[in-house]
Amino acid sequence: MKRYIETGLAVIAAVYLGFSTVQASTPAEMYDDVWKIVNKKYYDPSNNFQDWNKWRYRYEHKLKTKEDAYVAIDTMLASLNDPYTRFLQPKEFSEETQSIKGSLKGIGTQIGLRDENLVIIAPLEDSPAEKAGLLAEDQILEINGETTKGMNIDVAADKIRGEKGTTVTLLIKRSGVPNKYYSIVRDEIEVKSVSCKPPIEGTVIPDDIQYIRLSSFISKNAATEIENILNNSQSKSGYILDLRSNPGGLLTNAIYISDMLLNGGVIVSTVDRDRYKSTTRARYNQVTSKPLVVLINKGSASASEILSGALKDNHRATIVGEQSFGKGLVQEINKLSDEAGMNITIQRYLTPSGTDIHKKGITPDVVVELTKDNVDTKNDVQLKKAIEVLKEMTCIAQQNG
Repeated sequence: MKRYIETGLAVIAAVYLGFSTVQASTPAEMYDDVWKIVNKKYYDPSNNFQDWNKWRYRYEHKLKTKEDAYVAIDTMLASLNDPYTRFLQPKEFSEETQSIKGSLKGIGTQIGLRDENLVIIAPLEDSPAEKAGLLAEDQILEINGETTKGMNIDVAADKIRGEKGTTVTLLIKRSGVPNKYYSIVRDEIEVKSVSCKPPIEGTVIPDDIQYIRLSSFISKNAATEIENILNNSQSKSGYILDLRSNPGGLLTNAIYISDMLLNGGVIVSTVDRDRYKSTTRARYNQVTSKPLVVLINKGSASASEILSGALKDNHRATIVGEQSFGKGLVQEINKLSDEAGMNITIQRYLTPSGTDIHKKGITPDVVVELTKDNVDTKNDVQLKKAIEVLKEMTCIAQQNG
């Protein structure tokens, strides 16, 4: 069975399609293997409007060591101008596969590039990053005093990671407030996925509403946990599914959860370099048809956008909150020789209506933006609105019998 997975720290919630293994015996062969993979699978057939053939023999007879190959591969892939397609040295590949398994060491935040700036996609729940006050869309200007200008995601992630108990200092730029330094103690991060507890302590959820917070799609058990909650809450009149600051995870989880909530219809489509379109449809495994509200924000990305897009386009749920992040590309991870690896963008995905949300995001049906005037650590205005909307939906459902 193919697995769709994505990393927890270094990538912008990238979705991976299984593992593909390539073994080369020399530095030149490793370089050539990477060239072949891009030539065959990269989603943009123009390869960023360049003649890809020029790279194949560019370093012929010059790659004597694996370090030579690493530099040459990095240079070649940089020409694609795609932050999601990148080479991973053995240490980076090991750390990335560990994060896929749900074991993270660092401060617990997803980072990515937006307009060539290093930004935070979302801090993980209960992570040192969240406890320190980091937010989605914070721009990282410095890491331990070093400017991030021109720094790629892998280098930045490596500098932010570190042993438990050590400290990393980030200079953060946030809209509307002065730049601020955050000194954060690294820890071993437990990736939590499903909770029925609202993020702000003391928030009251009406007894007839089932609140479900899904903070990550990484855990292989996430879909099963959601199904158990749905089955054990049949007496409720409606559901709120909170996907805020959820950067993604297993695409199969997004598909399975969509299947539980949809009564047929398209879930998602993918398009490859040859413009071949593959469509995944719901299999009529609906667990509940009761009213549903989905919460999203600027940190909701990738698999979160697949799920919320499927529910929105099929008119199954009302989406409340802010415009989502806008991550609509699919990556494949390849294991190379010497325990190195390579991530490559192989597809883009479309919502059921055929919408490409990359760099655009999902637009909520009911917009509730957080501003400096309505952010209240004791009052979740977005969740409050979701409850209000769901109450209206359940009243209509009851009137219609």
